[in-house]
Amino acid sequence: MTGPVLAGTTFAASAVECVEAATIVLAVALTRGLRVALLGTLGALLALALFIAAFGALLVRASALHGIETVVGLFLLYFGWKWLRKAIYRYAGRIPMRDEAANFQRDNERLRTTHDDRLGMAMAFQGVLLEGFEVAIIVVSFAATSHGALDWSIGGAALAAVLVTLAAVVAHGPLTNVPENALKFIVGTMLVSLGLFWSATGLGFVSPLGDGSIAVIIAATLLVSYASIVRLRAPSNR
Repeated sequence: MTGPVLAGTTFAASAVECVEAATIVLAVALTRGLRVALLGTLGALLALALFIAAFGALLVRASALHGIETVVGLFLLYFGWKWLRKAIYRYAGRIPMRDEAANFQRDNERLRTTHDDRLGMAMAFQGVLLEGFEVAIIVVSFAATSHGALDWSIGGAALAAVLVTLAAVVAHGPLTNVPENALKFIVGTMLVSLGLFWSATGLGFVSPLGDGSIAVIIAATLLVSYASIVRLRAPSNR
């Protein structure tokens, strides 16, 4: 069960970050040219690939170390809570939902004010690198949990990247129809749930449900998240 869960989590995380990166790359391509956008994008992808290759292989070898699951679990709890907290605040109306159309317009206006291709290349490089780095961290963290985890997580992330890229090429504009805010909520939930599972496993807790306990943790996380949204929406909390 864990393999498909890892692939699904990295798929959703990669889809979110790829949509945000695609908005920037499309803005660069339409204002400064496709060549400029591709050079910046390929440079960032190369840097991410080197990061995953180096640290992913290192953590695969570290997967046999005692207590490594607890370390990874605590890290994913912290990282996942950042995603989930932001999603909860968005659905509670405390912060605005992300709007790719507005971000695309903002990037276009910024690029039109300059004739320097280096800015466009830098924007494409920075956008892809920063958005992809969070996915890369998730991928290499999963690599430490078990043998084969790296393949599952890379596969999920790569599939999302390909699908989002194809959709962006076809749409020739920002992917406003992708449920980005919902995907962030899902990713946050999954990371928190997996973090709790691996932290408990590393500390020696053995559930009679085995990997099936992940489903129970996910359900509990969703319930707590929903209750938090309802509470934050209450007039007394405004």
